[in-house]
Parts: sequence; structure tokens; C-alpha cells
Amino acid sequence: MTQGRWRLLGWPELGALVILALGFVAPLFTRSVLVYSILNQVFIGVIAAESVWIMLRMNLLSFATPAFMAIGGYTVAIAGEYDITNAFLMTAAAFVLPALVAIPLGALVLRLRGTYFVLVTFVLSQIMQLLLFETPGLTGGSNGISGVSAVTLLGLELDSNRQVLEFACGLAIVATLITGILTRYFRQHFAAIEENEILAESLGLVVWRYKALGFVMAAGVAGLAGYSLVNMLLTAHPSSFDSATAVDFIAYTIIGGRTSILGPVLGTGALVYATNLFGTHGQYAEGLYGVLILVVVLVARGGIVGTIASLARRFR
Repeated sequence: MTQGRWRLLGWPELGALVILALGFVAPLFTRSVLVYSILNQVFIGVIAAESVWIMLRMNLLSFATPAFMAIGGYTVAIAGEYDITNAFLMTAAAFVLPALVAIPLGALVLRLRGTYFVLVTFVLSQIMQLLLFETPGLTGGSNGISGVSAVTLLGLELDSNRQVLEFACGLAIVATLITGILTRYFRQHFAAIEENEILAESLGLVVWRYKALGFVMAAGVAGLAGYSLVNMLLTAHPSSFDSATAVDFIAYTIIGGRTSILGPVLGTGALVYATNLFGTHGQYAEGLYGVLILVVVLVARGGIVGTIASLARRFR
């Protein structure tokens, strides 16, 4: 029984968890607000990229991540207005609510394939932007919701920079556990869909069931990213969930590598660091991501993780 449980987490998953857990150690070595900010961005990006990665495991490229992030983020922001800030309760709400919204949406969009699926998920993010702006009574409209209450854990208010960082690290670990267990437990089913969906269906695999499961879980994970973002900014604003940010999350995943959960982790860390390093030229970030994606597609299709693994095999 113990061996069966451990199989749910392989070496890539355990490696990703160890890398993320280093965020708890970082405050022991520095108190720099800039470092804390970059690490927060990394943890948020990792969670969002894992949402994209779940769908890519079934060869589905989704632009809906910002939409589900908005649902998770605004859920905790609105709850904060009613003094509901419990960390466990809000984490559950930020995951469950986007997942519930994804159920009827999945019934509509998962019938589509290829370019049509990409376009519809992009439109979903655009519609979410419109809803956020056009419902000021609920979301604050163009002003958003500012002054969001800090999260509380066991009666302690986590309002310092260090505590916000550690909470973001904890959410990233939770999201990685969910993503790792899901994709490893159903790895054969997802791999069959990725390889040849029609053939998998003809052999008796209930494809829609696993695609729906993946879509719902990806939505829940994206909701956690939205929660982490709002908790860092203490503000929920439509601009934080712009549909264009989906390009960043896709870039993190593809450049990091699609074959392993380490891909979103390493890809996010590398690109967020690079973006902050060249912060004075942040307007060129999208172009940088585009060039890197072309390099990955044309030269190193395995991304960072695949390239490292390939080099390791050669040295052996």
C-alpha cells in the first residue's frame, strides 16, 4: 500500500517540490524586498504554468488560465470584504469555485480541437475581462477591489513580506502536489490522448471524461494562482488577469519543457528572473518569449528539462 502511494509522486514531482520548498529557506539569507517580490512572481507563475501544463499533457493549448485566475482571485477579495480570511477556507474556495465554473464550460469547449479550442479559450479570457469591468457592484469595475485583507492562518495575520512569501510558497507546493498526483496517476490516459485522441477513443478510452477532469483540475489550480496574486498585491484588478498574460504562462511551460513537471518550475524561474533582470526593457519581454519559443520548437523541443536530460544521456 505504501509503495502504491509513493508511485503517485515520482522523481520529477519530488524534485519540483524540493525546489519550491527552498522558498521557505530564502528569508534566512536575505531580507531584500526585491528578492521577495521576484520569488513571489515565480511561485505565482509556477502555479499558473502548471495549469497550462495539465492541458498540454493532453495536447490541448489553453488560453483560459487568466480567466480562472480571476475567479479564484476575486473570490478571496470579495470574501475579504466580509472578513472571511481563513487560509484553509480561502484556499479551498479559490480552487473549488473555478473548478465548478469549468464544468459547464468544459462541456462546451472540450468538443473542439486544435485551433478552434485555442481560439475559444482565448475568447473566454476576453469575456472574463469584460465581466470584471462591467460588474462594478460585485468586482469594483475598473477600480477593482483594493485594500484586500491579509490572509489569516490559525488566528495569525500573515501581513509581513516574509509571511506573504512563505504563503505563496505553500500554495505553490499545494498546486504542485495536485498537479503531480493528477498527471502521474492518469499519465497513461493523458499520454494516449496526447498521442492520438481518435485512436485512444476507438480502443475504448472514454476521452471526454479525462479531458473534462483535466480541464476542471487545471481551472482549480489556476484559481490558486489568482489567490496568490491577490494576496501579494492586496488588490484585485482586471488588469492583473489580462488575457495576454496567458502567453507568458504558455511560454514558461514550453520553454521549461512539456515532458516533466519540472518544466513549468524551471521555465518560470528562468523567465521571471530574466524579465526582472532586464526590467528596464520589460516591454520587450513578449518578444523575448516568442524568440525563445521558436528556439525551443526548432532546436530544443524538450525545452530546458529535455535539453538537460539529453546532455546527461550523452555524457553517460
